[in-house]
Amino acid sequence: QVQLVESGGGLAQAGGSLRLSCLASGSIFSLGTMGWFRQAPGKQLELVAIITSGGSGGTTVYADSVKGRFTLARDNAKNTVHLQMNSLIVEDTAVYYCNAVLQRTRWTASATYWGQGTQVTVSS
Repeated sequence: QVQLVESGGGLAQAGGSLRLSCLASGSIFSLGTMGWFRQAPGKQLELVAIITSGGSGGTTVYADSVKGRFTLARDNAKNTVHLQMNSLIVEDTAVYYCNAVLQRTRWTASATYWGQGTQVTVSS
């Protein structure tokens, strides 16, 4: 069984910082791209940031709305990604979901997994 275990999040004031972490646990043969998506009330799910599994730390892609404020990094040895969120604004308020593409065994196709979601609330 594979699980994406999220931690971090909570309440912050505008201009503050929060850090989200996501651990991919269970039987994993190959861990590919990981990242975070978010969904604000009444809005569609949107990409926040993703990072590939490249040997040099991976390649990151950020949503325009978070560029320069958020930093995504991965620890391949621990199957973990960390999203450092700085200069938070009210519009960052949303439920944040960890996402990972992985193979459970060498004989199975890659599949996408999601975490349960963690609330981030930014107050003005």
